[in-house]
Amino acid sequence: MKTAIIGGTGLASLAETATPLAAPETPYGEAVTPWTCEEFPNALFINRHADGHTLLPHEINYRANLWMLRELGAQAVVAVLTVGGIARTLNNGDFVLPRQIIDYTWGRAHTFSSGGPSGKVYHADFTEPFSPALRSQLAASARAVDVDFHDGGVYGCTQGPRLETAAEIDRMERDGCTVVGMTAMPEAALARELQMPYAGLCLVVNPAAGRSPATERMEEIVVADMRKVAKAMRPQLLRVLQRLGETI
Repeated sequence: MKTAIIGGTGLASLAETATPLAAPETPYGEAVTPWTCEEFPNALFINRHADGHTLLPHEINYRANLWMLRELGAQAVVAVLTVGGIARTLNNGDFVLPRQIIDYTWGRAHTFSSGGPSGKVYHADFTEPFSPALRSQLAASARAVDVDFHDGGVYGCTQGPRLETAAEIDRMERDGCTVVGMTAMPEAALARELQMPYAGLCLVVNPAAGRSPATERMEEIVVADMRKVAKAMRPQLLRVLQRLGETI
């Protein structure tokens, strides 16, 4: 099975020797550049934020990206997602395989039902937004290469690009969210409309707002610190993805 790996802040590329492919035109505008590399022979890779991290979460053309990946033969999607930890059991560097999503975004082109060539209306079942089968394969791959992870949880997707307030995180915790990010939606829903199994591999890179270990004051969230965590965990992340590529 050819798998699409969608990276971003936590995984800007798979390898230094990657080869760019010509992105096919889509009915939804321009997609980002797809890449292949020898280390992942059955995978396509895209950086959802584009080369140089030029696209903010709400600016990403999710429809074009997913449509392009399907046109290039991808049959499943693994999304690498950097997140803030809402659950107090989570620490920087932890991996999470969430089971559910709550969508707090607005104004994003979130369906192929409008503006497309077929005129088809999609009422896709989204009871389980992350494919149970693909999640199980990711979990098995992580165990096989001795990478610990939290199995389960709820991904809260916010609009961005600003980070959340402490009060917003408190509300999200009451809603049941355990991690917070900005890019899993509408990505997951669009993959479902295209009948492409989708699973998220989350990397916790910071405590969410108001969740820092400090007891006397709320600590500022620093993006540079988030990137340091992502860089440190890159080898473990790639081991999981490589193992998945060998077994899927």
